Amino acid sequence: MGTTQLEPVPEPKYWHLRTVLSEALDSEFAVGEILPNERDLAARFGVARATLRQALEQLELEGRLQRRRGVGTTVAPPREGVRVGGGPHTWPGGPEDAWQPVDCTAAVPSPAVADALGTGRDESVHIVRRSRVSQGRPVAAELLHVPHSSVPDLSAIDAPSGVARARAVLRELRRLELERRENAVELGSAGADDAKELDRLPGAPVLVVTTRFVAAGGTAALSIATYRADTCRLTFGDAGGVEIQAGPQRKAS
Repeated sequence: MGTTQLEPVPEPKYWHLRTVLSEALDSEFAVGEILPNERDLAARFGVARATLRQALEQLELEGRLQRRRGVGTTVAPPREGVRVGGGPHTWPGGPEDAWQPVDCTAAVPSPAVADALGTGRDESVHIVRRSRVSQGRPVAAELLHVPHSSVPDLSAIDAPSGVARARAVLRELRRLELERRENAVELGSAGADDAKELDRLPGAPVLVVTTRFVAAGGTAALSIATYRADTCRLTFGDAGGVEIQAGPQRKAS
């Protein structure tokens, strides 16, 4: 392996190294291949190991690399396209829903969620916890908040919590006539609970999708779903999104 000296550029050195490394991943390495150790990589590019670590950490955040204890740093597969929600008139929990119910409890939500639901700040709601797994790995975790007024017939359900209760809430919710769904996406950081469920470290970048389900002119339910930003490429609608292959960026002429 030869030496590749970095060209002087105005941007931070680690960021320029990140760009050079990204191009090397496309041209020299295959998915799953283990990268040389840090000492050899630092020597190849003529940089300090601290600079190299910054660049590698950035590429890991972007989903280009995976670091596994006892294995090393490997080239990650392309992000997986994950469809967000269903059609505009589709409730959660339907036959084509990829989410799996995990638990359901009655609790007072955060003030922001209570305001969005239009409930009192000291009023409990049903909180359905669901997970999403793809190719054997967790890709998303969701908290679905449902006011008691949206599912008034749940009083006949004996199970106070658990998967059976979650399925009952979803079933009763689907009895309402859904007017529309409203989605919003933002970048966030994994909290302790989400990090544990998604097999990530706390503070890892995540994509947070908030979905408001509107029925009878008001908010019937509010979903807050957390997706792994390093492995997921979110798609919306029925078409599935646009594919753009990772590769060296073209320079403007």
